[in-house]
Amino acid sequence: MDSFEINVMQYIKKQQLVDAGDRLLIACSGGVDSMGLLYFFHMVRTQLKIEIVVAHVDHMLRGEASATDRAFVEAFCAERNIQIHSTAIPVAQMHAKEGGNLQTICRRERYLFLEKIMGTARCTQLVTAHHADDQLETMLMSLAKGATIKGLQGMVVSRPFAQGKLIRPFLAVTKEQIASYLQSRGGTYREDASNAKDDYTRNRFRHHIIPLLVEENHHIATHAVQLASQLQQDDVYLMELAQGAYTRIVKKTAEIYTIDIHVFQSESPALQRRLILILLNYIYNDSSTLFSQSLLSSIYALFETTNGSATIHLPNHYMMQRAYDTVTVCPHKVYEERAVEVVTLNKWLNYGHIQLFVGTYIGQHDGECYYFQAKEVSFPLHIRTRQEGDRMQLANMTQAKRLSRLFIDCKVPLAERDSWPLLVDAEDEVLAVLGVRVNNKFSKCRRTEDDCVLIVRNAH
Repeated sequence: MDSFEINVMQYIKKQQLVDAGDRLLIACSGGVDSMGLLYFFHMVRTQLKIEIVVAHVDHMLRGEASATDRAFVEAFCAERNIQIHSTAIPVAQMHAKEGGNLQTICRRERYLFLEKIMGTARCTQLVTAHHADDQLETMLMSLAKGATIKGLQGMVVSRPFAQGKLIRPFLAVTKEQIASYLQSRGGTYREDASNAKDDYTRNRFRHHIIPLLVEENHHIATHAVQLASQLQQDDVYLMELAQGAYTRIVKKTAEIYTIDIHVFQSESPALQRRLILILLNYIYNDSSTLFSQSLLSSIYALFETTNGSATIHLPNHYMMQRAYDTVTVCPHKVYEERAVEVVTLNKWLNYGHIQLFVGTYIGQHDGECYYFQAKEVSFPLHIRTRQEGDRMQLANMTQAKRLSRLFIDCKVPLAERDSWPLLVDAEDEVLAVLGVRVNNKFSKCRRTEDDCVLIVRNAH
């Protein structure tokens, strides 16, 4: 066993990437990195007491050249009696049909195939050939795009994938070391001509930026791997603290998340940033939704003050709104719903966070009680949410007050105004903003002529 193999074996042991009896799926394109990976695991499979399976994807973007890559990998595996699963995917056709980023489609389709083979081949780990240089490139590209905390941490050495996990044992070595190892073993590989072009961001970093950094320090890629590992370890600990804070600070009812700004501000900035990330992870429970640093900065700014109100439109039709000392997040559809419900007399009705009773006097109760005369309203009564131009006539006022102004004066959170229940009569006159104010036809004290009562209380 040479020094390269010893180095990678030590890394595998330290990171606990492989156990005896595991069945590894090696992702192999035929290039120098993945062929080095395949050679390595073929050489050490007996010592590790593992089985290896190979997967290859032809994206059909380079015509005969990519078909030759596939044949090359298949021949290598056939000569060594290694099980291989290969496929060709018409990525160009998909791109022409759906648009978007070509490389994103390549990655999506490639990993869908790898996930499928993980199951059919009963593999426990997917192994990719990402190395230290890739880690450096990833961190720098993330920084250039406007890095988030997660982006600066680069790639993790291991993460869940399919029914097992994805591992990157070559993060312990550089591309130069992989090429030297493959040459020392007499290995051959295929060269992808597109790697020489500057069409892709990663290639531009690889060709023009990384070489300058390597001139300054030949070990910079290794240092990047070490830094990424330290950042990841720190983040695990801080995320555990933030998760505990999240359960105290963030309240969820149905699809609505509510955060008290004062309580949020009492946490350290490091936990505040992670609280936002945890909240977004709960809302977007799929990894395909990406958040730019500019968006996260806007969200942080929303929590910096309780003055006035502000709104941020989030991906996938979500909204985040601040009103006074509260931030609320929910789907946009919640604000657009205009539910109408008929109020049945002499029967309690649940409506969101409100319970109400309209009818004849029922004696003792535990809610707010408002008395009125039945002849002054048009039955049946309904509950709905606000509409453009809604007004309500308040006691001791000569003109009806716009509900938009009333909500502000009564400090109803902006995010809740469009869904707040209103009590209206058959002529659509607003009788009450339930739990907030009633119109001039109601009285807190029972008058001689009053023959009906409105009782409002919290549902919880």
